[in-house]
Amino acid sequence: MMERKNRPLILISNDDGVNAKGIRELIETLRDVAELVVMAPDGPRSGAACAITSEYPVRPTLLVEEEGLKIYRCNGMPVDCVKLAMYMLGKRPDLVIGGINHGDNSSVNVHYSGTMGVVLEGCIKGIPSIGFSLCDHAADADFQPMLPFVRRIVVETLEKGLPRGVCLNVNAPSAKSYQGVRVCRQAKGDWSNEWECCQHPRGGEYYWLTGRYDTEEPQSEDTDYWALKHGFIAITPIQVDMTAYSVMDELNNWNLDI
Repeated sequence: MMERKNRPLILISNDDGVNAKGIRELIETLRDVAELVVMAPDGPRSGAACAITSEYPVRPTLLVEEEGLKIYRCNGMPVDCVKLAMYMLGKRPDLVIGGINHGDNSSVNVHYSGTMGVVLEGCIKGIPSIGFSLCDHAADADFQPMLPFVRRIVVETLEKGLPRGVCLNVNAPSAKSYQGVRVCRQAKGDWSNEWECCQHPRGGEYYWLTGRYDTEEPQSEDTDYWALKHGFIAITPIQVDMTAYSVMDELNNWNLDI
């Protein structure tokens, strides 16, 4: 255990809410690794991605204040939590963590995820950032097999850092044990059958978001999808810069003059 005066500072948030089991397990796993400041939404914000709040005031409430740990709940979005916590801290954390998420954030899910919104916000600020997700949506999901890997990845990231503009998306299958860890690329895929149409008893229709994920490359062994299906924890480095550099020369040859 690192001496308290020399310990790093980690900022934690999620999109499942401050009372979710995943974030509570994460806190307990990292309490002896770093000073922890937690600011998380007051309820579920799954699918919030990088959304921010601009139409009403954002209010934090301090829930826990102990040596090496502060926990706040916030009525805003996950990204609001990161922005506000950093403003209140008055200093930069050494690491930003999103999670542990209840559910899969691999492949294209990274674009919808509020947990990864937390991570991207930290990354935009130039802070090493990691998102952790378990492929189990259950409120009482078993995070124990994943926790030693979470701790190891956090310690390695604190020691080695990450390139500016790069963060980590870490997903673990729901399993009692793992085959190991694989560094992977994001799988190509999409969601289909995304809505269930229901009839309201008082007339009219309403819709529940549902859907099925379909991968375009089920046999590609270098993807996060394949790793998860074969019992591995998948680590996918992602980046803030979304420029498609390979297309820039082609676009420069278009006739865009009016």
